[in-house]
Amino acid sequence: MEDNENYQENNQRSRDEVYSKSVRAGKRTYFFDVKSTKSEDYYLTITESKKRYRPDGSIYYEKHKLFLYKEDFEKFAEGLNDVVQFIRNNNIKLSSGSETHQDENQQEI
Repeated sequence: MEDNENYQENNQRSRDEVYSKSVRAGKRTYFFDVKSTKSEDYYLTITESKKRYRPDGSIYYEKHKLFLYKEDFEKFAEGLNDVVQFIRNNNIKLSSGSETHQDENQQEI
């Protein structure tokens, strides 16, 4: 029975994980993971991972995840391209990841 459970778990994992790309950007790492559903449709998860420190000095990672489904790929790509083009057209320097900025809670990240 245990062998069957291990097989199912490994089979599920291999079906789910199709392609993965990670991008380090300053104190953050972004993970772009292509996964498949049971019906073999692809979807994308984008995960932002930030290294944080607890008051006792121990490290933990704060993660935020976005799920993007195939019916939204085109509109998402258009929106992303549009805002990146806006930034480029308005001479706003695209960061290499070494700068800090304020998030909407006014915390330096």
